Amino acid sequence: MNKPRPCGCKGLRSCYICESEYNIIKSTNINVEHGKYVYCHICDKAWPGWNPEDNSHENHFAQPIQYPGIFIKSDFLSETEENELVKCLDAMPWDSSQSGRRKQNFGPKCNFKKKKIRLGTFEGFPLKTQFVQNKLQSIPIMKGFKTIEQCSLEYNPERGASIDPHIDDCWIWGERIVTVNLLADSVLTMTYNNKPHKYNLDCVKTYPSVLTENGSINVSGDNYNLKTSNCDNRPVVRIPMPRRSLLIMYGSARYDWEHQILREDVKTRRLCLAYREFTPPYLEFGAKYEEGKLILEKAKYFYDP
Repeated sequence: MNKPRPCGCKGLRSCYICESEYNIIKSTNINVEHGKYVYCHICDKAWPGWNPEDNSHENHFAQPIQYPGIFIKSDFLSETEENELVKCLDAMPWDSSQSGRRKQNFGPKCNFKKKKIRLGTFEGFPLKTQFVQNKLQSIPIMKGFKTIEQCSLEYNPERGASIDPHIDDCWIWGERIVTVNLLADSVLTMTYNNKPHKYNLDCVKTYPSVLTENGSINVSGDNYNLKTSNCDNRPVVRIPMPRRSLLIMYGSARYDWEHQILREDVKTRRLCLAYREFTPPYLEFGAKYEEGKLILEKAKYFYDP
């Protein structure tokens, strides 16, 4: 089943369509032997529990743990802004993607195995989405963020949409992983990564950290030190993503933990906008700047598709 299927899935990834047609059994076992916690952005700690609705800020109990590297801004978008944005996205074609998702991608073409990047057909971003990038500039920890990829993703429960545990590639995508959540609440499930040689994580030790652990801009220039080693005593941490909220992952949450979205957390249609920045080598004064220069220029443009 390594070949792409008509539904968009391939390999171990599957949706309701191909599971029914090819008798695929999808495993979603998560080891919670070492605890399960729900992150609270109000107190910036993770508390024992699984369901966010049972673990609101007013209902915390027992002892929390620290979970650095998460920033959430509730009501980042207004209801009117959300409605206009969804209309804009649905007016453009959606492409089939893996695990029951659909996508719209605006950005360069990347070969993560060969570490090659090219402009492809990238000409900028849809004009009617520009206001979102403008609003991102008002968030202090987004200082210096230059969007070079904007990806729309659709999660539909009727197709069994989900996304498997992963870390966004570290060769080309920078430290801040940005998501704007639309149409429905959802949850990001975090499990500690025990695959330090995957996702081009070896590149990370050569980059200066953008943010400190507490979320302030790093002025020291120190490089990030991966903590990935023994994950035997690491719990599962659940990150609530309220409707219309902004989520930014950085630091440890970005590099030391895999993130996924479980089917059980996609109860109604959900859309999100994901934003990515370059790693330091592809920015001005970086060793690969000439390869990234044209992409950075194209990323300044907004057009009417």
